[in-house]
This record gives sequence, C-alpha cells and structure tokens, in this order.
Amino acid sequence: MQINLTEMTQLAPIFRELFKGFHISRRDPELYSQLSNQQDAYRALFRSLGYELVCDTRGFYYFVPEQIGAQVNKTAQRLALFTFILVEHLADQGRDPLAVLDGGSIGRDELPPLLEKYRDLFLQAEVTTQEELEEKVMRRLTQLGFAAEDNGVYRFLPPIHRFLDVCLSVQQDRDLAANLHASEMQFTAPMLMEEDDEPVVILESYAEEPAADSEDAIVVIDEPATVADSAKTESAEEESEEDALARAIAEEQEAQA
Repeated sequence: MQINLTEMTQLAPIFRELFKGFHISRRDPELYSQLSNQQDAYRALFRSLGYELVCDTRGFYYFVPEQIGAQVNKTAQRLALFTFILVEHLADQGRDPLAVLDGGSIGRDELPPLLEKYRDLFLQAEVTTQEELEEKVMRRLTQLGFAAEDNGVYRFLPPIHRFLDVCLSVQQDRDLAANLHASEMQFTAPMLMEEDDEPVVILESYAEEPAADSEDAIVVIDEPATVADSAKTESAEEESEEDALARAIAEEQEAQA
C-alpha cells in the first residue's frame, strides 16, 4: 500500500496524542475526521513503526503499543478500579451505571463520599485523599480522553467503554458463577432434636466381645423408636438429594459438551 504523507496533514498531532495514550474521539473533530477518512493509511504507517492503531466502532481510536511500561500499567489499574467502584456505587444509589458512563456525568462533590465508602479499595491503588483521587484518577481520565471536565463536572466520553466492557464482563462471570453455585448446592437443612428427645449414646469397642458381666462390656442405649424412624427417613432424603444433585451435574456437563 502506498502512503502519501502529504495528505496526512494531522500526522504529527495524531501521533503525539496517541503515543501519550490519549484516545481520539469525536470531541477532537480535526484529528478524528482525518483518522476516519484515511484509516487504512494511518494504520499501515503506525504498524510499520511498531504501533497497532485500534478503531472502536463506538467512535474512538487508540494505540496498542508493543510494550507497556509499569507506570502505564499502574495508571490503567487505577482507572479500571475507579470504573468498577463507580459502577457499584451508582447501582447502590439506584442510578443506571450505563446511562452515567455512556455520555453522562458526575459532579466533583460526589468524590468525597465515594472515597470514604470505598477507602479500602482506593488504598490498594495508593489513593487516600480527595486530592490524590483528583490527581491520579480524574485528571488522568481527562488527559487520556476518557472524560472531560467542565466547572467541576466530569462528563464521560466513549473511550470509557474500554474499562466499562471489562467491568460488565467480570460482573457477568460473577453472576453466572453465583447462579451455578445456587443451583448445584441445594442441601436440606439438618433436623434438630426436640428438647424432650433423649440423647442417643452408643459406646463401641473393636476388641473381642467380653463377657456380659465384664466391666468393658459394650453398652448400647437404643434410641427411641420415633427418633430412629426420623433418622431413617432423613437418611433416605439425603440419599435422594445426592442422587438428584449427581444427575443435575451430569446433565449440565452433557449440555456443555
């Protein structure tokens, strides 16, 4: 493929922004327009330089470099963690996380209660104060094109879907695991003895049976008939449950085969 550099009038700013990890979306009309109109040429050029230009169908471009530095990894981890926290926080408030993260916004005044509520998680990301939250997370979101800030209001842009997709995927896996666990682990609660029932005491010896008048004689105190009958019925129910569970697992394995 022939590449005409003279037509790539926005090559320098496009490369500079993508190289920094910025996501170019429709909020950058000149850069986005040229990338869209000459996508194949830009992709071929950047590939020759060792960079993979990705075009997300939701309207943004970004680089996937051959190697990602430790600092970039730490930043990505913080932003991903923040997205997870925000999704859960919005759901707890009865707000639709998708509606907020897909073009919606949050106010700067919402950050302190968010930090307090999830302090333990933020601590893992080395974020302990609101200033650190704004510096290490919110500022990086805006610098990399995931959000835009205007007078204390953070509006999320299409590139935030990179983190949102991961959150939704993890949540789906978690829900699936919970459903499977609930369906496969249905055990009957044990029956407790009534206070009036007499305890069952069985003393057993594995030595040869001594004489009846020996001090080491085996003493067996039979349980009341009602308790014995109950125990037999309960044992049968447990065996039935085990058989049903085994069949359910076998059917699930056959369905997935």
